[in-house]
This record gives sequence, C-alpha cells and structure tokens, in this order.
Amino acid sequence: MDGATPMGKVLAASLGRIVKPGAAVVAKRFARRDPFAAQRKILAGLIEKGAATRFGREHGLADLAGRQFDTLYRNYRERVPIRTYEDFWRDYFSAGYRQSHDKRSINLDNVTWPGKIRFFCETSGTTAPTKFIPFSAEMFAANREAARDLAACYLHRTPESRLLPGKLLYMAGNTRLTDLGGGAVSGDMSAITLLHPPSYLKPFIAPDPSLSALPWEEKLEALARLLLTDQGICAISGVPPWILLLLKRCTELAGQPLPEVLPNLELIIHGGTSMKPYCQEFAALFGTRPPICLELLPSSEAFMAFQLPGEEQMRFTPYYGVFFEFVPFEELDDRGVPGPDAAAVPLAEVQAGKRYAVILTTCAGLWRYHIGDTIRFVSLDPLLIEFTGRDKFLDRFEEKVTQGEAEEAIAALNRMEGVDIREFMVGPDIPGRRHLWILAMGRDSSPDNARLAACLDGKLREMNADYATFRNQGRIGEPLVVTVSEEMIYRWSKEVRGKLGGQSKIPHIDPTVDGEMIKSLHRFTGIQANRGIDAA
Repeated sequence: MDGATPMGKVLAASLGRIVKPGAAVVAKRFARRDPFAAQRKILAGLIEKGAATRFGREHGLADLAGRQFDTLYRNYRERVPIRTYEDFWRDYFSAGYRQSHDKRSINLDNVTWPGKIRFFCETSGTTAPTKFIPFSAEMFAANREAARDLAACYLHRTPESRLLPGKLLYMAGNTRLTDLGGGAVSGDMSAITLLHPPSYLKPFIAPDPSLSALPWEEKLEALARLLLTDQGICAISGVPPWILLLLKRCTELAGQPLPEVLPNLELIIHGGTSMKPYCQEFAALFGTRPPICLELLPSSEAFMAFQLPGEEQMRFTPYYGVFFEFVPFEELDDRGVPGPDAAAVPLAEVQAGKRYAVILTTCAGLWRYHIGDTIRFVSLDPLLIEFTGRDKFLDRFEEKVTQGEAEEAIAALNRMEGVDIREFMVGPDIPGRRHLWILAMGRDSSPDNARLAACLDGKLREMNADYATFRNQGRIGEPLVVTVSEEMIYRWSKEVRGKLGGQSKIPHIDPTVDGEMIKSLHRFTGIQANRGIDAA
C-alpha cells in the first residue's frame, strides 16, 4: 500500500480515477443539504421508531406521529423532560444491569430503542462513574455516513491530496471488549468502531487490533515504530495530547525532524479536547511543513461536527440520526446541569455568539439527553461552531470560568519564552478561596511559578468579567500554580485514576464537586516529590 513504490503509484492513480469523482458527488450533495429540514425529518423518524418501546409507551410518543414539526416539537418537549445519564440509569438502564463478583451484564431490549442493544460505549471521560452508553446498529450506520462525508469533502477540497491509497493510523482505546452476556459487549467507542469497520475500509486502517490491545506504554512504542516504518500511513486520528506523545516518540527514535522521517503524513484528525493548548508544540514539531489538521466533535452519544479544509471552525452536522436542542448557558445550575423543563430551543432558533449546552435525542435511545458538552455558533450560514468545553466549569466561588477560557489562558502561557505546558488541570482550592493549577511541563521548560500565576490571573481577568470582579473584590485569591513533569501527571492518571492513553483524557477542569480530583493530583505529586521523584 506504499504510494512511493511503482505499484503504489499505479494503485493510487487507479483509486484516484475511481474514488475522487465519487467524492466530488458526495461533497456537493453535503453542501446542498438543508440542516433544518434534516432536523425536522430526523425528529419525526425517531419518534415513530421509538413509539413502541417502553420509553415510547410511557411518554405517549405514538400520539405525536404525523404532526407538523412545530406542534410535534412543542408536544415532544412537554411530554419528555431533559434527563442526565444518571436519570436514564435510574429510570431505564439499571433494571437490566447485573453484577456479581467480577462479572457484569446488561440487557436493554426494547427499553428506550427498538430491539436489543449489542454494543455499549464505556466512557473514559471526565466524570468518575463508568457510563454504559447504548450504541445501536443505526448509530453505527450514522457514524459511518459522517465519516464518508468527511472523507469526501476532504478529497474534494484537497485535489492535490496523496491520501489514496494510504492508511489512517487510528489511535483507538484498548480493543479488549467486555462480554456483558447475551451477545452484548462494552468498551471504548473508538475501539468498537476500529474492530467493526466497513469491510471495504479494512485495508486502509492501521494498526492491527492486536496492537491496539496492548498496554498503553507498549502500544505507544509500537505505534511510533509502525509510523516510522510504514510509509503508507498518511493520516493520524486521535486525541491531541496522545498524538503529540506519539509524534514526540517518533522524533526520539529517528533522531531527525518529523518532516524528514514522516514525509507522507498529510492529515491529522483530532477531537475529544481542544487543540489550543497544544498548537505551539505541534508547530515546533513540524516547522514550515505541517500536515493539515482537522477537528472533529464526536462522542459516544453522537457525531456533532467536523472541520473542512480551508475553514477555521467546525461545520455543525445535524444529519446523522440525532435531533439537537440547545439550552442557553445561563440557564444551567451551579452544577452545570439544565433543569428537566429548561428553556431549550431547536436548531432553527439558535443565535450566533451564544453559548449553549447540547441536548440530544438519538437513534440509540437517548431522549432529550444532556450530554455535558457546550458549543457556540460563530456563524449561522453556514453553521459553524466552536467547542467551548464541558458544562463543568470553575464555579465554586460563582465565577463560572469555562474550560475554553482555561485552555485559552494556557495557550497564552505556551507562547511565552521558556514555557512548554504539555498538560494541565485546574480546580478549586476551597479553603484558600483560589484556583489551583497543576501544569505538566516539558523537559526543557524553566518555569517561574509566580510569573505563571500572574499571567494566568491576568488572562482570566481579560476574558471573564465575573472573575475580574471577584478578584478585585477579594472574593477569589490569586491562583496557585504547581508545576510537575509531564511524566508525573500521566503516572497519576494511570496509578490513581486507572486511565491512560487511547481516548482517556486528562480533565482540564476538575469535574468533581469539591475539588477532590485536583487534590488527589496535588497529593500524588507531593508524595512523589518527597520520594525524590522529579516534580518539575
């Protein structure tokens, strides 16, 4: 599959003649789609499909079939409250769950979606409990359609692309799935999709599932060696911090700049967390020959957006089996959660510039589900969005500093000379009435913690009026900055959280109620430093 060989060039030319015209057709069709008509059709279809389930019967969904959208949506909103995952677990999912010793099982058959759910995505995410997110056959199909549209739009907009017939290196989570009995399995969403790709895509996806099943440190090493030896790999997909670790390992193994050792790397597809804190490091790795970077907004529950070449923001994509609603950010309570009857609006009524919490009704049986992500529409024609973080934000002192603002502040620090922040977490130091920032630094950093704290403080004052007011009034103290090594924060994630690599992310904002997670990290780094292990 190496496009550099004579046979590879012939194959690439043949695929180009076959695939690129088809990609143009798909891309042009995507550009013509009416997002509002798509949403009207999707809601009607979901209600019709879910009417005969237990959920549908309890909420009278059959009575809504055939109504015009305005009436349908109004009645739907009246009958179905907004729910969190905890609500769904208590009311619908837990009845089918069993656990004995080390064996778990879950059975959802015609509960919130027709038929039996065979796949469950176990979230790695930023909240403590494990979540079993239903992943139906219809959701499989919707995600594949989204991937097809993204690929077609990329090829159409990048006529000089050399991706064909190259391969995509997919940095999935661990591919060992858990048997939940009765034909159901659970695992990381990226692993599920890696293990069950369309047959026609299998030759173009790396690595082999057996490699993805390795422990994280072994997998990272194996992926780096694979990337260096398989010149047919032209694209990487994953979470920004893990892609960076992979690329960094490639430079260490090769001892040469990345553009020289990975000349065919054309595309990086990233999602799961903002790229902002990592932009400086990506730029340093690639110099004047960077690959194209495209951002996605995927999740275990729904596919929401992807970036097209030449555009700065992501296109909102309301076409893939999900009906969207939006609750204004100001309507969230102090836990970042909307009430069951919060004033949600459909896509046609959103306003540019406002920040919204996203509410989903999906083809996997989540109905008016509060996913926990927030977005801002920066344009309504076309529909362009930016991911503004989780609903969780720094609010213990009523300041409501968002994840996007925290990441922007870190990006500003990374533009300073001698500062190389690879990862970070911020949370409340409640006794001190201040924010505690733990910054994981690169080896060449020479941090001045007091200076970093002053710069963070100044940047947040610029971006957040509430924070500035509270600081001026003395209601919040100056932030405390603790610097640690990059290895330290990953060791904590592995040894204390039990999560490292793949799609597991370091939470940038402590999602716990009273700062338990940031205290755990702070305590861990202090213990390790006392043992003589480098903390910064």
